[in-house]
Amino acid sequence: MNNEKAMRAQPVLLALAATVTAACLSIVAGWQRGGLFAERVLLICVGVVLVVAAHLLPALCRPHSWRIRTLGASLWLGCMAATCYGHAVFFVMAQKHAGEIRAEVVPVASVPGRNLAEIASDRARTVARLARVNELKCGERCAAVRIERTTLDARLAALDAETGEAERHELALDRADAERAAAKTDPLAGLLTDFGVAARRVDLVAGMAFAVVIEGVACFCWLLALRPASTTANAVTASHVLPVTAVTRTSTIVARGGNDAARRRNAASSPAAREVDDLTRVLTGLRDGTLRATVCDIRKHLGCSQANAAALRKQLAQQMQSIQATAEE
Repeated sequence: MNNEKAMRAQPVLLALAATVTAACLSIVAGWQRGGLFAERVLLICVGVVLVVAAHLLPALCRPHSWRIRTLGASLWLGCMAATCYGHAVFFVMAQKHAGEIRAEVVPVASVPGRNLAEIASDRARTVARLARVNELKCGERCAAVRIERTTLDARLAALDAETGEAERHELALDRADAERAAAKTDPLAGLLTDFGVAARRVDLVAGMAFAVVIEGVACFCWLLALRPASTTANAVTASHVLPVTAVTRTSTIVARGGNDAARRRNAASSPAAREVDDLTRVLTGLRDGTLRATVCDIRKHLGCSQANAAALRKQLAQQMQSIQATAEE
């Protein structure tokens, strides 16, 4: 009994941790997706309900008939899709915020002075003025023309130097922008582009993968934690229960009567003996793991009526309660 409780407690702890984590993800995702306060609260409530339903539906629907399990599977798929989408929103937003924080570390480059467009416009006006000076006839103003030509040539040289400096600053600014864009990208998620995933979808694919994994872990752990107690206990103790059957009654009756052959035939054909035999077959199936302790499975296994299967299921429950009480004592 103590071993059984320990085996059940381990998946319960892991299932609770996964469910609490998934619920926290849904809370943050609902808060990020909502606008008004009331909208955020409702989105959080919807996300938490979908998380709990996605985790518990497989375990809750397992003991029921195939119709209930089919309906539960449909609802479970819808809950899983909605839950994974909400978790993907959280992972994408978290990666965006982390990228913005990393990008703030990159130094911001600035372009001092004028930009290339302003310098090009000034240089064009200087070149036009120099062309007009070159077309002037010298005459009495040759010295003035030469001075202006030299001045314009010097200005063109200065503008060329300013253009080179502005180009270097523009390149530094482009490098800073590239580093900032690279810092915003998750370095590990960027490796998915090598497998054919588009760069703009990398964060979404990675978020969906994390969401599916955590939801799968939670569902599987709850499936283990909420397995029927009667099935587990019967499977563990069936080997101890099998020898303690009412077959002893038959042997006692045979010993008392004196007519062994006749009494044995009567006992074998009596309803009590058939009931004992059916109970033994059910216990054997539970021990082998080929049968579950449900009325539907017992009826299919023995080929008996619903009433007989229900009576056998009641006997199993009573026997297991007595065994558990004895073990606790």
